Amino acid sequence: MAEGKKSLNFIEQIIEEDLKNDYKKEDLKFRFPPEPNGYLHIGHASSICLNFGLGEKYDAPVNLRFDDTNPMKEEQEYVDAIKRDVEWLGFKWAKECYASDYFQQLYDWAVEMIKNGDAYVDSQTSEEIAEQKGTPTEPGKMSPYRDRSVEENLELFEKMKNGDTPERGHVLRAKIDMASPNMLMRDPVMYRCLHKSHHRTGSDWKIYPMYDWAHGESDFIESISHSFCTLEFLPHRELYNYFVEKVSKPGEFRPKQREFARRNLSHTIVSKRKLLQLVEKGFVESWDDPRMPTISGLRRRGYTPESIRKFADSIGVGKRENLIDVSHLEFCAREDLNKIAPRVMGVLDPVKLVITNYPEGEEEWLEAENNPEDESAGSRQVPFSRELYIEKEDFKESANRKFFRLSLGKEVRLKNAYIIKGEEVVKDSEGNITEIHCTYDPKSKSGSGTEESMRKVKGTLHWVSVKHALEAEIRLYDRLFSVDEPDGDKEKDYLDFINPESLEVVTGYLEPSLKDAKEQDKVQFQRIGYFCVDRDSTPDKPVFNRTVGLRDSWSKKQ
Repeated sequence: MAEGKKSLNFIEQIIEEDLKNDYKKEDLKFRFPPEPNGYLHIGHASSICLNFGLGEKYDAPVNLRFDDTNPMKEEQEYVDAIKRDVEWLGFKWAKECYASDYFQQLYDWAVEMIKNGDAYVDSQTSEEIAEQKGTPTEPGKMSPYRDRSVEENLELFEKMKNGDTPERGHVLRAKIDMASPNMLMRDPVMYRCLHKSHHRTGSDWKIYPMYDWAHGESDFIESISHSFCTLEFLPHRELYNYFVEKVSKPGEFRPKQREFARRNLSHTIVSKRKLLQLVEKGFVESWDDPRMPTISGLRRRGYTPESIRKFADSIGVGKRENLIDVSHLEFCAREDLNKIAPRVMGVLDPVKLVITNYPEGEEEWLEAENNPEDESAGSRQVPFSRELYIEKEDFKESANRKFFRLSLGKEVRLKNAYIIKGEEVVKDSEGNITEIHCTYDPKSKSGSGTEESMRKVKGTLHWVSVKHALEAEIRLYDRLFSVDEPDGDKEKDYLDFINPESLEVVTGYLEPSLKDAKEQDKVQFQRIGYFCVDRDSTPDKPVFNRTVGLRDSWSKKQ
């Protein structure tokens, strides 16, 4: 293992300790086990980066295992999306596995538990079972079916498997300890009857294993060394170990479950159920809507896999939950996009600028640097003409000394072009400015080497030639929720905090170098922010999504 300069996090410390005492390096094996009941989100990204990152650090295999034990919610669409997301983040799995691969083995083990007196078929309703569970301070009550004979249990369990038992008719429970202080050990349910078609096994099975029965056993079958999960599964560890012990032989290699704390993201919902509601109720367009915290939504918005991996690495893993401000994720996006995104000019709220002393009908092509952060990025040619678009906010008829953009009687430089001076404005009947007239200094051309070109002015504006402008739909995305913790107020619904300004669509005018831009191409609109080409884009109607602004503007709104 290569020595790293960074100190070990507590997960790595666990592994190092296990390598000293219990495991050999070749024993190390990890897994990422999503349930295919929705699209992966930024929280999953941290888990992906943790498990696959450990695989890279220790040169150990990492399985991608789908926890597909609930046919009511799982679909092949989600399986495909999950695989796409993991690959996009830059990771490769050793084996693609499914809990459903082990249905027969899990069933056979359950039969053995019945034969050994460790499991029984319970015919109570789920409500009755819940009522008999007791409380954290009071023991549970025995099921009236707890002492059924092995023969009767085997017969009933086989009927469950064959579909001869109606849904909710029976369940199979482990016979452990109804007085255990850990309520999960109070005869947990192992199987329930579900007459639903499974996305992989079809109608072969009429019973499906519960998570606690399937998960540890799947780890055991795959020889996983460490099963890392979030803190809410800490109480499950005792049951995890119990079930693995029941199916393994003395001396056999057994996986270890260990827990880490969630890193919650502000202004975000990550519950799959609630994310599905956002889609179904039309608050967002789809699972990959650029406002969604899903990996596919972040990808469509213009985030890079490198920025998400950097985010996951920077927040690390810990033993206590905390809330990470979404501005940190946005910072990671800016930092990466700054290195790779070509600089281009686009005007999103245009007003026409007419250079009155520039020859009518004439045009020239000016050289512009593609990315000052990347010398190898080269340059491009940008057309310049008598009529240009600039941003409305870049002009004031009269302004104080702190306004460094264009105003009447003052000079600014047009990016990569000339110094201009505001002369007069043209207004419509309602007093709105329709044109700004200015003059330019023909000797002040950027990069020409003349004394005038070296002259310093305080403002520099971006612009687009009207004649050559590429009209595009610009989608200005913002945070979907207006508060840090949308589901933190128990008296309000999280939907009450939807940000009504999470999407603004405007028509922008872009330099013509973007006419051949392809889906997912990323650029910086100078002085505005980072954008990428959306999948809705066509040659006749380009569509760009705002990924993030050049700086965090959200804090100013608070």
